[in-house]
Amino acid sequence: MPDISYLAIESLPLAFGIIMAIIGLVFYTQALPGKFWQRFYAVLPGIVLCCFIPATLNSLGVFADGIGSQIYGFTATYLLPASLLLMTLSMDVPKILGLGWKAIAMFFAASIAIVISGPISLGIAKWVSPEMFTDDTLWRGFSAVAGSWIGGAANQAAMKELFGVSDDLFGMMILVDTTNASLWLLAILVMAKHSEKIDKFLRADSSSIDKVVKAVENYERDNARPATLNDLMVMFGLCFAMVGVAHFVGGQIAGFFAPYSWAVQYSFASSFFWMVVIITLIGVVFSFTKIRRLDHVGASKIGTVFIFILIAAIGMQINLAGIVSQWRLLLIGLLWMSIHVILIFIFARIIRAPFFFLAVGSNANTGGASSAPIVATAFHPSLAPVGVFLGILGYAVGTFGGYISTQLMRLVVG
Repeated sequence: MPDISYLAIESLPLAFGIIMAIIGLVFYTQALPGKFWQRFYAVLPGIVLCCFIPATLNSLGVFADGIGSQIYGFTATYLLPASLLLMTLSMDVPKILGLGWKAIAMFFAASIAIVISGPISLGIAKWVSPEMFTDDTLWRGFSAVAGSWIGGAANQAAMKELFGVSDDLFGMMILVDTTNASLWLLAILVMAKHSEKIDKFLRADSSSIDKVVKAVENYERDNARPATLNDLMVMFGLCFAMVGVAHFVGGQIAGFFAPYSWAVQYSFASSFFWMVVIITLIGVVFSFTKIRRLDHVGASKIGTVFIFILIAAIGMQINLAGIVSQWRLLLIGLLWMSIHVILIFIFARIIRAPFFFLAVGSNANTGGASSAPIVATAFHPSLAPVGVFLGILGYAVGTFGGYISTQLMRLVVG
């Protein structure tokens, strides 16, 4: 890619304005009646462009170093928990629980697929290029990828400490992790547009999902009303007050567990983990109260707006140029992810699970609680809580699964 870093934007407000303009332009053109735009967005859904365009600009050097991480830090700190609350308070808990066992089965199938795909991919890489495996460096390094792809950043850090991964190698593995996970996320978002065709291939029964979506749509249609200034101020005031509470309480709980090494390994010492758990529980409690009426004035739609801003911020952190410099490690990661995808498609076809369960179950592992709701939202905003729940579950099993996968990699190439 051409280097235009000398023109890099260093202004944080300008960079944020650009990604907001991209989101606005995508939604504007997506709503145009022309056949060209209809065909264009049938191939490339708007949610993909909201991520891919910022990623391309970042790879070209349009944004100065650190700009993307600052904007992502803001969105992950404030907008992510706010979106989780606004989208969860409108959920129909009994119907969500009625989705059945296949959602959980696909999550654990995805976890097991990650565990066994790592050793297989490293074994193939050693057979093709044995000179890469002269010592134990690589299998230790890929332990960080295993921890992240089953759990999240906290599990990844636990693997780094557990297997003594150097800082330089850890940085390379973060590139392998984020690049391949982002590519799979983009692929899922594209395929979500064609979920009905994929469900036919999987011979899946998606009636339980359809019931949840229909119930939410009926609820919104029967109760929707124009929002007043008072409605919006109450909504935003309550929402961000709860975000503050979730961060504070989450930090206190994480601080309590911090002295215990076992708690660090299982994400109990992560304030982000507890923040997601707490804000989700608050939303679930609110869904049984009169506060749920906030969805009458568009709470879930505002939550969806926040999700799209988060998607664009994620895109700003993707550097497509990194694919060139670390191509061999990235190919191993790509092979790992590809085997994972093949295995979960096979399992989904065996149990006839809908593509929604496959997509969210897989991304709850590879992307975690921050992106699993994004995947669920691509199918329907009412399904976001499913992504949150499975993402949290990923944190719980990430270190354990990552440890098993790493030991298998050691046996294969050690």
